[in-house]
Amino acid sequence: MIAPRPRESATAAGVSPHKGKTGFTRLRRALFYSFDGLLAAYRHEDAFRQEVLLTLLLVPAALLTPVPGTAKALLIGSVLLVLIVELLNSAIEAVTDRISIEDHVLAKQAKDMGSAAVLVSLVMLAVVWGLVLFG
Repeated sequence: MIAPRPRESATAAGVSPHKGKTGFTRLRRALFYSFDGLLAAYRHEDAFRQEVLLTLLLVPAALLTPVPGTAKALLIGSVLLVLIVELLNSAIEAVTDRISIEDHVLAKQAKDMGSAAVLVSLVMLAVVWGLVLFG
């Protein structure tokens, strides 16, 4: 007969002790963590603040534009996508800087790719707005 293996604790196995939360507790914590992330990005990232300003200008403009609802959704979605990509880019930069602030080719590539993703999202925003408004 084979003896059962002793169970590892979640922390010893490298799993976050916060992963076991379910239901309303998990939703509440996720919401607060999300707000913390938005606040951190706003406080520490100039580009994010600029894109929030752009969002505050473009979302009302999209809502007031005399186009069908699906076009308004495309306009607003393209604006929000820029914020999403900027948040991911900022997260990549923060993790990269946490690991090391020394110059390293892979760190540069990661940061440059995140920046490129933001650029692509901004180009997409311009294309969507151009096609919907003039198209």
